Amino acid sequence: MEVSKDTALMVIDVQNGMFLEEYPIHEDEKLLNRINLLLAKARESQIPVIYVQHNEEKGTPLETHTPGWEIHSAIAPAPQDLIIQKYVPDSFHETNLQDELAGRGIKKLVLSGLQTDCCIDATCRRAVELGYEVTVVKDAHSTYGQDSRSAEQIINEYNQSFAERVNLLEASEVEFN
Repeated sequence: MEVSKDTALMVIDVQNGMFLEEYPIHEDEKLLNRINLLLAKARESQIPVIYVQHNEEKGTPLETHTPGWEIHSAIAPAPQDLIIQKYVPDSFHETNLQDELAGRGIKKLVLSGLQTDCCIDATCRRAVELGYEVTVVKDAHSTYGQDSRSAEQIINEYNQSFAERVNLLEASEVEFN
């Protein structure tokens, strides 16, 4: 599927503090590789890249302005990329994301990042409510296992749910033109 110039790639919460040994992200290296593939495709086609960076309070893994808060070096932003700061799962809530998208004429969003069942889901829902055409990259978002459910089970459940509301593509299928 080709994606047009009124599209932006969003990379949500791929920060150092999300990659902790004691709470492993499902297929973390594959996730970073797939996001890098998307970044390369977007930049080659001059599609805007928007990073969303979550901020938390003192003493937490994503404490603002700490090493854990930094965007993962494997998918580091380029100078032209936009970075949005957020404090809740929804990337639009009390941020300048909507204004930035409108100012760039963006009508379509391609979502990737962390955490499937939290910030990816919340941002996807809000984007749809706001009228954006959304594509979730089904193999470029991830989460942790929780309680009796594995991360893979959670990701599969959410991919089924996403498929009912938005476009769902693998990273290899996304083409920006």
